[in-house]
Amino acid sequence: MGRLDGKVAIISGAASGMGAVEATLFAKEGAKVVLGDIQDAMGETVARGIGRNALYVRLDVAQEPDWRRAVEAAVSRFGKLNVLVNNAGTGGDTYFENIEGESLSDWDLTMSVNARGTFLGTKHAVPEMRRAGGGSIVNISSIYGLVATSVGAAYAASKGAIRIFSKAAAIQYAKEGIRVNSVHPGFIETPQSRVLLDDPVERAKLEERTPIGRIGTSEDIAYGVLFLASDESSYITGAELVMDGGITAQ
Repeated sequence: MGRLDGKVAIISGAASGMGAVEATLFAKEGAKVVLGDIQDAMGETVARGIGRNALYVRLDVAQEPDWRRAVEAAVSRFGKLNVLVNNAGTGGDTYFENIEGESLSDWDLTMSVNARGTFLGTKHAVPEMRRAGGGSIVNISSIYGLVATSVGAAYAASKGAIRIFSKAAAIQYAKEGIRVNSVHPGFIETPQSRVLLDDPVERAKLEERTPIGRIGTSEDIAYGVLFLASDESSYITGAELVMDGGITAQ
């Protein structure tokens, strides 16, 4: 038996990186998965690789009509909705800038994708989860939703917003059997992180900062997300799952 047998999930940002790995793992564990992204060709490829229990939909997480269509597609194709993973995110174009170097447009983009997208996904998933008798929402934040960094204030602010939003949603919907938790990855091998990790000097610095001594993988994070999506975590809501190799424990 799979850990997600009988469940239907939507995963945003599922065309590559952590989202694609999460979608593949969910399907292996018995879920039917709707993959949402704006990278259509890549998303279709991932869905085809998973097979008949996967469906790709175009999903710009900052656009409310896209969320309506994604939820409708999940229910129309698979009959219900049990799990939402708000995985899509961006670091913006000025991730390495200080506050004075960040443009208003970059601030707005980062907050729109990361914070607004999480809000919209939750808003439109909850009614269908209520009809299904409950569900699990997993919101991908970051260690920079817990602690500060010397650059990228927009990114940290958006990820901090995801953290406290998750707690607010958890309290609001706990009595309806809808759980909401946040996941806080450290430095992970993803397409988005390549700009940093492809630099051997920077990579070595990050590995030195990580007590476990290595950069995390998308698989590392996916198994944590799987746990929170499954009934194994039925007594967990409003919690923070930190998956950072020990960075924030120092």
